[in-house]
Amino acid sequence: MAKVSAIQKNKRRRNLVARDAAKRAALKAITHNQELPIEERFRATLKLAELPRNGSKVRVRNRCQVTGRPRAYYRKLGMSRIALRDLGSMAKVPGLVKSSW
Repeated sequence: MAKVSAIQKNKRRRNLVARDAAKRAALKAITHNQELPIEERFRATLKLAELPRNGSKVRVRNRCQVTGRPRAYYRKLGMSRIALRDLGSMAKVPGLVKSSW
C-alpha cells in the first residue's frame, strides 16, 4: 500500500469537516441546551461520539501547500517560512522584496 502524504491526509480531514459541520453543530447545540432532558442530551453526546474523529475541526492542521511542513506557517500565503524563502529567492512570490537573509 502506498504511503499517504500529510498534505493528502489534511485535505481529507478538511473535506470531512465540511461534510459533517452542520450535523456536528446541531448535536452540540442539543448537548449544551440545559432546558432539554438529560436523556436527550446524553443521546446527542453518544451520536456525537459516533461521528468520525477526523471530522472535528481541531484535527485539521495548517500545513504548507508546497512542502507539507506544519510549523512556521503563514496563513496569508499558505506556506511555511522555508518555502517562502526559497520561492522568494527565485523571485516567484509577487510583491516579496528580499532584504537580507
